[in-house]
Amino acid sequence: VFKRGRESKLIHNLQAPAPASAPAPALNPAPNPNGDVDCDGQCKKRCSLHSRQNVCLRACGTCCVRCKCVPPGTFGNREICGKCYTDMTTHGNRTKCP
Repeated sequence: VFKRGRESKLIHNLQAPAPASAPAPALNPAPNPNGDVDCDGQCKKRCSLHSRQNVCLRACGTCCVRCKCVPPGTFGNREICGKCYTDMTTHGNRTKCP
């Protein structure tokens, strides 16, 4: 209880902290035991809303094989896969990975 003049305020914890033993939700499916990633399945999800799906799938497949990662969702989240995925460029210096 904090008192300031005639007013008194009580500070409550509005949200209890998550227990330390609770695992964080996975943003990207874990690779299988061989270290491989299901590039075809994940790239189909990633490129499902793209206007040029064949181009997207080809680029995504290349990035997945090299970086062993595909970001979750259909857009954004590229930083989850690290510098390999975000820094790969085309011959025209555009970002390669969707």
